Amino acid sequence: MPHARNRNPSPIPEVTWDTGLKEMNETWKGAIACLGVAVFFVMTIGIIYWQVVDQPNKNWILRGTFSGLIWERRTHSLVIQTLMEDNTYVEIDVGNVGNPDIEDPFVRNLCWLNKTEFCYTWDSVAEVTISLEVNEETETECYSMNWRPVHCHVELKDCFSMTNVSWYGGASVRGQTWPINDQNVTTQPFVVSDLMGNPSGFGSALERYFLGSTGVAVLVSPDIPLQLGLDSRHQFCLQSLPSMERVPLQYTVCVARNVKAAHQEAVQQLSQHSRELPDMNALWLPFWKLLANMDSGPKVERELRTFSNRLRRHQLGEGVISLNEHSTTLLSDMDHDYLNSRKRGMSKRLTRDLPLVKLLNISITLSPFLGVDTTQFHTSLMDGTEAFWLSLPSAPRGQLIPVMSQWRGKFCVKLNITNPGAASWFLDRVGSLQAHLGMEYVVLEGGEGNLFEEQSLRPPQALGGDKYISLLADLATRIGDSTIVTAGTRSSHKPLFVRMTPLQSDWSPMGLKGIIPSLLHHTLLGYNFLIPDAVGGSLSGDLVTDEELFIRWLEIIAFLPVISFHTPPWVCGEDRVLNLTRAYIVKHQRDVVPLIEKYAEEWQMTGNPIYRPMWWLSPSDPVTFTIDDQFLIGDEVLVAPVVEKGAVQRDIYLPDGGFQWQDSRSAQVFDGGTFLHDHPVPLEEVAVFLRRS
Repeated sequence: MPHARNRNPSPIPEVTWDTGLKEMNETWKGAIACLGVAVFFVMTIGIIYWQVVDQPNKNWILRGTFSGLIWERRTHSLVIQTLMEDNTYVEIDVGNVGNPDIEDPFVRNLCWLNKTEFCYTWDSVAEVTISLEVNEETETECYSMNWRPVHCHVELKDCFSMTNVSWYGGASVRGQTWPINDQNVTTQPFVVSDLMGNPSGFGSALERYFLGSTGVAVLVSPDIPLQLGLDSRHQFCLQSLPSMERVPLQYTVCVARNVKAAHQEAVQQLSQHSRELPDMNALWLPFWKLLANMDSGPKVERELRTFSNRLRRHQLGEGVISLNEHSTTLLSDMDHDYLNSRKRGMSKRLTRDLPLVKLLNISITLSPFLGVDTTQFHTSLMDGTEAFWLSLPSAPRGQLIPVMSQWRGKFCVKLNITNPGAASWFLDRVGSLQAHLGMEYVVLEGGEGNLFEEQSLRPPQALGGDKYISLLADLATRIGDSTIVTAGTRSSHKPLFVRMTPLQSDWSPMGLKGIIPSLLHHTLLGYNFLIPDAVGGSLSGDLVTDEELFIRWLEIIAFLPVISFHTPPWVCGEDRVLNLTRAYIVKHQRDVVPLIEKYAEEWQMTGNPIYRPMWWLSPSDPVTFTIDDQFLIGDEVLVAPVVEKGAVQRDIYLPDGGFQWQDSRSAQVFDGGTFLHDHPVPLEEVAVFLRRS
């Protein structure tokens, strides 16, 4: 039997094996530790590199169905683009909030999982809430921005880039442009001011609404104090007012498929009331200013008779003779003297009524100002109705002291339009004048400006900003639907006429070239029923002797709602001017007024402007975005006046919309999208094209 083999003849000593394993563990531990340190170091460097160098500069904040809001870290701006990033609607610089060099990425949504709202806070500066609302029916998306300062005296400022965007809207300015990109306005309160006293301010028609050619609309909250500045060709900026009350900056940005769709969406958001038409009979009558310098009521009456006879002699038809405030006062005082004399039993010959004045079609001019040297003002101080005038208490619960101001070179007080008694007194005054003078039209001047803020006084809450103008518009509607106001804000739906800003008697953007940009600006904001400045311009008050300027001005005004004259045509001394004046008055009544009445009904239903820019028919054509010397009446008539001195030809662009245009003079038909170079326009004519399907 073989000897059995030993399975473990020489076992390894236990001590020798343990020593080797420990040596191997220590070596691997050291290597792994070094590797871990190296990996940690590389990861740290990578994170730092990613944060500083390679981190994406764009972060999507909110996404809609076709657009999205992006945070551009490098430029410190919010950008609204299409989801494909092939089109930028608007870029908003918010660089005054935080520091773009050290600020954390603007990606942490503090609204958690809410996909239609974004919240963020910059420590010690401001917090912002952005919400997205998608309207699938109108194919628009609106981003509501709400900035709130964290501490007092923080100024919030958002600037909208003008790069590759033509902007419209906002406020009228002296030397209106279309678009507003070429305007340069220092940052100032965004309220209507009196351009006569503040030529660099905002005047006439003002709304907190801006429209961009990329299909973007900006609607600013109406009740928050705001400043606006325009840096020509670069940007316009909305800025809050620093105060102890931590005033927010709130606005909504809506985007749509094109500029027309964006405007139509904005109109629906702006329209809180039904739109009412003013007295359309005013469109048929030219307005003639009575310019004679008179110092008594009888002289005013005599001049009215002379002027009326002259209009008839020159066969200029029926019209409205406009009296300024001074002449209105003289006639009013004359009537007052007549009433007193009747009570004293004076003879009939010396106590004439004003039968001629009553037979004439006149307009009078009133303002909310009252001279401090008048009997009415002293009576109000005596009978305790000093609250009829804008006042401040002399001390807490003290006696009211009327705030003094100047109007037309005289020291005056201004009607406290928030006082029901004062409003009733003013309406009674208008009713008395109506009974004695028989006038049909009333012009209300002097609503512009804020009397308190101009004198560094804190206004009552009901009269902050430009609320006085809105209240004056309410008062004007109580007078009647043929009332004319000189400024409008948040009142485009009211049945009123708005008188455009006076212009210089020249060919500059302050004169004739400013008519069409101002027309397009007013109607974009909803103020369609305009009384443009008088033929030849009225800012200087002098009569116009430049025959060519008079004719070219007349040709433009003939296509606007109301024709107004400051200089009578017989002043130019030639039959040609008189004949052209008659012809264009007839053309206005025969061709233009029916068109306005037709599209006035459309405006009432939809809010679409009566007078339209070229992009209305071709909203994706960039050529149309900057045309400022042509306009449309509705969708069917294109008017291209001459606005250059000495020119008898001009370039004309016919927008493309799948239709043709027919020259009303030659009957020649052109395709849409055609550029007519040096199209002949003789002095006596204006280029008009009719749309053909």
